[in-house]
Amino acid sequence: MRLTKATMLFFATCLLLLTAANSRAQSTFPNPVLYMTTSEPYTASGKNWVRYSFDVLNKDSYPSAMFAAAPTLPPCGLNTKSSRSWVDIFDSRGKRLYGFCALGKPADLNGIWFAVEEGVVPPSYVYIEINDRQTNTKYKSNLAETTL
Repeated sequence: MRLTKATMLFFATCLLLLTAANSRAQSTFPNPVLYMTTSEPYTASGKNWVRYSFDVLNKDSYPSAMFAAAPTLPPCGLNTKSSRSWVDIFDSRGKRLYGFCALGKPADLNGIWFAVEEGVVPPSYVYIEINDRQTNTKYKSNLAETTL
């Protein structure tokens, strides 16, 4: 069977369109823009702590599906209803400080935090990674200060 130039051009165009549609379907989202909102003292388990709370400025850029319960993915400890995406907080050197594995919607990114015991100097800067476990994609934020 001999293909004409027009037939080959047609198939090449179809392949190009399918590739473009597939890449749009698997598009990525912007990296989170992290900023600190508050620091507050609290007591838990007989110890005094300082909680550093953060928000993600562009949290509305992420679809709700990224934070839906994902029972088909590995659980978070005993939590079998953990979300598709997990969020971890790191100091500027990459040491994990805390994580969230059950945020239910992008708006919940306004309540992420880590704590240090009262009297302990916190890291000067932190960043987060949103790990979309379904697509195996990580979104790393900017470095955010821990002072207001």
